[in-house]
Amino acid sequence: MTALSSENCSFQYQLHQTNQPLDGNCLLFLIILGKILLNILTLGMRRKITYQNFMDYFCISLAFIDLLLLVNISIISYFRDFVLLGIRFTKYHICLFTQIISFTYGFLHYPVFLIACIDYYLNFSKTAKLPFKCQKLFYFFTVILIWISVFVYVLGDPSIYQNQKAQNVYSYQCSFYISIQSYWLSFSMVMVLFMAFITSWSELIILVQAIKITSYMNETILYFPFSSHSSYAMSSKKTLLPKLIICFLGTWLPFVLLQVIILLLKVQIPAYIEMNIPWLYFVNSFLIATVYWFNCHKLNLRDIALPVDPFVNWKCCFIPLAIHNLEHIEKPISIMIC
Repeated sequence: MTALSSENCSFQYQLHQTNQPLDGNCLLFLIILGKILLNILTLGMRRKITYQNFMDYFCISLAFIDLLLLVNISIISYFRDFVLLGIRFTKYHICLFTQIISFTYGFLHYPVFLIACIDYYLNFSKTAKLPFKCQKLFYFFTVILIWISVFVYVLGDPSIYQNQKAQNVYSYQCSFYISIQSYWLSFSMVMVLFMAFITSWSELIILVQAIKITSYMNETILYFPFSSHSSYAMSSKKTLLPKLIICFLGTWLPFVLLQVIILLLKVQIPAYIEMNIPWLYFVNSFLIATVYWFNCHKLNLRDIALPVDPFVNWKCCFIPLAIHNLEHIEKPISIMIC
């Protein structure tokens, strides 16, 4: 804990501020502010659903932590040097708090991914069905426990800050943690998408060529016309995979391309920026698609308890699409809205 003591940090700041004080606080403020606006925009754009899941609760908690960090940076920047509860706060604490948040965010990728996987598996298999209020409390306390556990781990392990402290001493600059977890998680998802794309290449071409855009009940819809003699097996993973890919890329293609560019160029993004709500919803859609693909033989379209994606309408992937003479039919038999 000595590496994180406020006294040491304040003394270190006083020692170096005569030579070259830490700067960039205004830029840091603008970055955090931009991230918060992006969080609000993403939460506002999501589909309003009643289905509760772990990822939604964690996204809300992440938005709250970002807001809390912005408030702390603003207060310290305004008062510059003040004492609160016997602790002296200086401009160096802006760097300190952001570093703590960076390490915390950087260590959260694997736990959040794993818990979201378990959550979707349990809800899909219905092995543990809790009442609505109990489920909300369970998710709430799970999110709190994750944050506390990671915070304790970061604050309690001095070796985490050893390299970061050395960089600050010699460079007089505030450096931030680059998460290796996010890199490998992004790499794994991109590789899985690439392999799925290669595996179902021929089916994807047929589906893309069959896609037509029309208007139905004041909504823009996509539909795939098939022959009435064509058989559709919803339990077939080979048949379902290209539809999942089209639905997923139809929503997240720009984000997938961004991940590819970041991986190829090996761009180093600080963890406090990289862990954001759009990234979490991207991971959420990937997990839902994976769960659907592995459990396609258990799918029940009439079950409203299926995992619901805030941005992708996965149900359209499972509807038998056999529309004939759409122009002359007032109500199509089945449609695909993505």
